[in-house]
Amino acid sequence: MASTNDLKNGLVLNLEGQLWTVIEFQHVKPGKGPAFVRTKLKNVLSGKVVDKTFNAGVKVETANVDKRNMQYLYNDGSSYIFMDGDTFDQVEVSPEVVGDAAKYMLENQDAIVARHDGTVLFIELPASVVLEISYTEPGLQGDRSTGGTKPATLETGAEIAVPLFLETGTRIKVDTRDGSYLGRVS
Repeated sequence: MASTNDLKNGLVLNLEGQLWTVIEFQHVKPGKGPAFVRTKLKNVLSGKVVDKTFNAGVKVETANVDKRNMQYLYNDGSSYIFMDGDTFDQVEVSPEVVGDAAKYMLENQDAIVARHDGTVLFIELPASVVLEISYTEPGLQGDRSTGGTKPATLETGAEIAVPLFLETGTRIKVDTRDGSYLGRVS
């Protein structure tokens, strides 16, 4: 149990049997009336985002979420296999839980695996990853670093928009949150 005064971003709450992650919170002390805490919560399993207001000082139940740094080993066709680097335990994660993170995962890459009571809740990748362009149309004479973009397929199979001057085989940095191009890596 924790007080609403202890809320912080990333904290997982157990409300009415469902797990919710705190995305934003704001302590409000109006001139008239009691203080309260305005929060934005995201359902861990469904991804639904809701706004919820709590009275200040009210007790809320926190969920014990174990976040561990694990290494992605391989995809066996039906699930993704992660290994804990400390204990060498392997964890199977369903494609539904991995979600869009699969577009940016390479074998032997580190990721944070969050579990609650033995159930994997979500996979958290680093903010950016370095991937190689496996195919893109060749650039044309006169292509500049500013201007248009073209589609490129990455080594993981994901498609993103890249500047016209990039070629197949170029290593680039990609933002894992929205799939945007961040720059070339030499």
